[in-house]
Order: sequence, then structure tokens, then C-alpha cells
Amino acid sequence: MKVLFQKLKDTAILPRRATLGSAGCDLHACLDEALTVEPGQTALVPTGFAMALPEGFGGFVFARSGLGIRHGIVPGNCVGVIDADYRGEVMVGLHNHSDKAYTVQPGERIAQLVLLEVPAWETEEVESLDETERGTGGF
Repeated sequence: MKVLFQKLKDTAILPRRATLGSAGCDLHACLDEALTVEPGQTALVPTGFAMALPEGFGGFVFARSGLGIRHGIVPGNCVGVIDADYRGEVMVGLHNHSDKAYTVQPGERIAQLVLLEVPAWETEEVESLDETERGTGGF
């Protein structure tokens, strides 16, 4: 499977796996200057590239463990979703959950991109659903 990438800025760093066993590829901040994210603030960080995903796949933007655990910096929408037909710049909304400002440096690894197969599905309204052992329990 191939994923096509287009650099929108010369300074963009295209996603790549750190190791052969990596589930995701690092996403890097494509900034001209450092960007400070204040406590409780969300900032939209450009990556400087667009991509074309194969039909039937989605791109999912997850937090980097180190940024999240050590600094409280995680994607603002928990998991970002990139649709196969989206061709705009990939952006990462970073939220600062900590009580300290965090400064994102140009080229810094800010998130990770994971590709997952997304089957086509349709909706159908029904009068009732089948019974299960769990039923409506959960919340």
C-alpha cells in the first residue's frame, strides 16, 4: 500500500516510522518560529504537508506518549481523523492539560499518524435491537 505526500512548505518533514515495528509515523510541527501553548489553551499546529490515503483507509492522529505524560500536551480532539478524500494540509490541534506553558519548536515531533482500515457501512433504522448478555449495562 502506498500513501502519497505533497510538501506544502520546503521545511515540512514528511511522516516516517521511527522503527520497523512502529505502529505510527511521527508528525512534525512545520513552524517558522516557536509556538507557546499556554495552560488550558489549544493551538492549531501545521505539518506543512497534504496526503492522499488509499480508499478504505483513514488516518488517525494520536498523542505522543512522552508529550502527553511528561508535559500534558495531547491532541485537542483526543484522536484526529483524516478522511481518505481530504486533500488539505494536515493540522494537529494540540491542547495543554498542564499548569505550565509549553513551547513547540519548529520540527518537533508533536503527534503520531496511524493508518487504519475503515470498512464502508450503511445505516438502517429498526424498531428494536437483538438482545445480548450485557444489554444496556455500562454507564
